[in-house]
Amino acid sequence: MRRMGRLTTHILDLSKGRPAGKVRIDIYEVKGDTLERMKSDETNDDGRLDTPLISGGTFHPGTYELHFHIGEYFRTQDVQINRLFLDIVVVRFVIDHADENYHVPLLVSPWGYQVYRGS
Repeated sequence: MRRMGRLTTHILDLSKGRPAGKVRIDIYEVKGDTLERMKSDETNDDGRLDTPLISGGTFHPGTYELHFHIGEYFRTQDVQINRLFLDIVVVRFVIDHADENYHVPLLVSPWGYQVYRGS
């Protein structure tokens, strides 16, 4: 039996030193010059989603984008920001092995971010 992978993520708010809850995340598949929205979800209090972004039959090799709605999140936080710097953080990546798990964590502050392929 062939093992199927999945795509997961989580978000850590570096300015508060804790997970970022209630952040909307959209997943798109890149098809040529167009983006096809697959799903939207919102992080829980642990900064994670309750289910994988994609898994099973929808998880296949291709190019994808995650759109993290960070501006909306920071507008609801007790952070002194005169002007919003980040709005939507877009991460484009490639899934090339459908039998592996892909985890794309986002570390974020109001002024910058870091993303990597986790485990």
